[in-house]
Amino acid sequence: MRIIAELPHPEFKISILNMNQKFIIKIEQGTLEQSYKVSEMDLTDGVNSIFELLDEEFLKKISVRFTEMRKDYAEDYFRYNY
Repeated sequence: MRIIAELPHPEFKISILNMNQKFIIKIEQGTLEQSYKVSEMDLTDGVNSIFELLDEEFLKKISVRFTEMRKDYAEDYFRYNY
């Protein structure tokens, strides 16, 4: 697995990796991470197609999902400790 690109974003660290004819989109925010795998054969323009997939609408959904993940973890952590 190797990193082939990193995209600047004010909220997330976005890395594009390549492994076994797949692109892996890794998005990190603090201690949380989301990843998406896309087959190279499903894309017409290679890694450039990944940049098109990461539009504002998709990134907004990722932000909401991070908020939900953080809330879920906090609730679980509270149940575990109290």
